[in-house]
Amino acid sequence: MKKIINEPKDIIEEMLSGIVASYPTLVHRVADSRVIARNSSLTQVGLVSGGGSGHEPAHAGFVGDGMLSAAVLGDVFTSPTPDQIEIAIEEADQGQGVLLIVKNYTGDILNFEMAKDLAEMNEIATEIVVVDDDIAVEDSTYTAGKRGVAGTILVHKILGNAAKHGASLTELKALGDRVVAATKTIGVALKAATVPEVGKPGFSLAEDEIEFGVGIHGEPGYRKEHLQPSKALAQEMVTKLLASYEEKPQTIGVLVNGMGGTPLMEQFVFINDVLHLLAEENISVSFHKVGNYMTSIDMQGLSLTFIDLADQTWQHALTHHVSTISW
Repeated sequence: MKKIINEPKDIIEEMLSGIVASYPTLVHRVADSRVIARNSSLTQVGLVSGGGSGHEPAHAGFVGDGMLSAAVLGDVFTSPTPDQIEIAIEEADQGQGVLLIVKNYTGDILNFEMAKDLAEMNEIATEIVVVDDDIAVEDSTYTAGKRGVAGTILVHKILGNAAKHGASLTELKALGDRVVAATKTIGVALKAATVPEVGKPGFSLAEDEIEFGVGIHGEPGYRKEHLQPSKALAQEMVTKLLASYEEKPQTIGVLVNGMGGTPLMEQFVFINDVLHLLAEENISVSFHKVGNYMTSIDMQGLSLTFIDLADQTWQHALTHHVSTISW
C-alpha cells in the first residue's frame, strides 16, 4: 500500500486539522469533535450532512455560505456517532431548526435518527431528508433500499440555496424529498479502493474487468464486464438512468463524479460521450458539472447523476454562487 500518510490510525484527525488550517476564513472545527462548521452564522434553517470519511471532498468541502452549515465525519466508511451528530446540530442551529441530509445507509440512518431525537429533547426542531439516488441495486451491503451517493451533493446545493433565501424547516423537508425523487445516479468501477487501516483493495477486478453499479464503499454492483470504451460505458449508464424515470425528462442537470482515482482527462472524455447521447435523445442539459465530489478514497471509476430540472428554480439554485471549499 502506497499512501501519503503518517499513521493510519491518525488519518482522520490529521485530515480535519489540514482542512481547517487550509481554509480558516471559511470553516472551523468545533472543539473536541469531528464537526466542521462554517464561520458565517446567518439566521436561517441549519443544514447538516455527513457520514464516513473517505468520500472527500464530501461532506466538509460543501460547508459554507449557500450550502451546509456543518458536516460531521466518522471513521473511514463508518457512520459518525449520534453524539457527534448532535454536536453538529447544536452548532448549526440558529433558532430556525435544523435539517439533516442523510445518505441511505443503515448505520447513517440509525445514528442520525438517534441524534435527531437527542436534539429534539433539547428543543431543537429537526427534520431528515434521506438521499437514495443510486439506481444500480437495492438492499446492498449496509443498505435497506437504494444507496445514497453523489446526487447528495446536488441536494446540498439546492437546499442550501433555499435555506439561504429563507425557506422554513417544513418547506426544506418537502423540497428535499422532491429533489431526491428527481435525482438518479449510477456508477462504474475499474479498480477497488484501499482503506488505509486495511492496507489492501476492498474487492478484486481483473486487469481487463470493470463492474457496473459498485457502491461508494465498494458494495457489489449488478454486473462485471470486460473493459469497454467510454462511449459504451456512457450508453449503458445513460440508458439505465433514463429508464429509471417514470417519464423521460426533457431538461436535466448532469454530474460526472470521479471516484478518487480517475483523472479529469477521462472524466471529460466520458461527459462528452454522455452529452452526445443526450442530444440524440432530444434532452436539454441546462446544468453540468465534472470532477471529484463524492469519492471512494482512491477507487478508479466514476458515477453519472441526472437530475430532472423541470422546475427552473432548481437550475437557478445549482448555479447560484456559494462560498465553500469544493463546489
